[in-house]
Amino acid sequence: MTAAMPWPPALAGTPAVAVIEQAIARERLSHSLLLHGDDPDVLVAIALAIADRLLNAKGASAHFPPDQHPDCFALRPAGKMRQISADATRDLIAKVQVSPAVAPRKVAILHEVDRMNTAASNVFLKTLEEPPANTTLLLLTTRPYALLPTIRSRVLQFRFPSLGIPLAADGWTPWLEDYRGWLGRLSAGVSDKRAVADHVFTAYGLVARFGAVLEFATNEVWKQQKEKLPPDLADDEQVAIETGIANGLRARLFAEIEQATRTYALPRLAAGDEHARRAVIGAVQKLEHNAGLLRLNLNESAALEDFLLASLRLWTKR
Repeated sequence: MTAAMPWPPALAGTPAVAVIEQAIARERLSHSLLLHGDDPDVLVAIALAIADRLLNAKGASAHFPPDQHPDCFALRPAGKMRQISADATRDLIAKVQVSPAVAPRKVAILHEVDRMNTAASNVFLKTLEEPPANTTLLLLTTRPYALLPTIRSRVLQFRFPSLGIPLAADGWTPWLEDYRGWLGRLSAGVSDKRAVADHVFTAYGLVARFGAVLEFATNEVWKQQKEKLPPDLADDEQVAIETGIANGLRARLFAEIEQATRTYALPRLAAGDEHARRAVIGAVQKLEHNAGLLRLNLNESAALEDFLLASLRLWTKR
């Protein structure tokens, strides 16, 4: 028997992983798990590790990697709107109703389950109420409270933290350095209209560079992810995955902008700078508000432009 797929190194031995391992060993794992956290890649790695232990357990007549296993099924958002439809949900349910081919049980991994529309959620709820025999459902989401309360109440929930891996996007470190430098010049005060114009041009330059960084990072991650996808994945599912990658990277970039803002303000706050205190509070609130609007399909350039122009007013106001 081959060795089990490893857990993400930073999570191996954590209480959540230990509980899951013990439940699998005792054959007492719940039929439905909700795996949630800030990092979609971590959730996928956890789901595959669980699936590997369930599918390639004692009694299996053949062993396969979980993402290639005939008894492992996946449900993903599809299309540019990245929705999980009722029809796609019914297709998954039909697959898990069939007896397993080579493993002791079947596993279904539902990626970004919060993308289910209302009809799909109601269809899936019936399956949770009457789960198929010898089947484990793994629900993955970074937004657990976007799910129907009736779905959340019928699954065993585990939260997994991000691994905190720095984003290695070409041009991102210089972008953050220039952003902090811009804040420094704003805090020093604006002497005339020409200085105001220079600050505005800098802001729009940051917006343009942000788009280039995001595009580069998305293309690089997509190249790596595409090689790991099942060969029979539908085109609309591939579009949804690529869009999801861009959205995830965009969220990480905005989170790092927030951290850079806080880091810039910290020594000024320690020195009792009241203006810096008001400015960082206002800036972070604006950034978090705009990051929330990104989930409603607000363009990232418009969101960043609005934040930077608000920052210009906040940090120069006296």
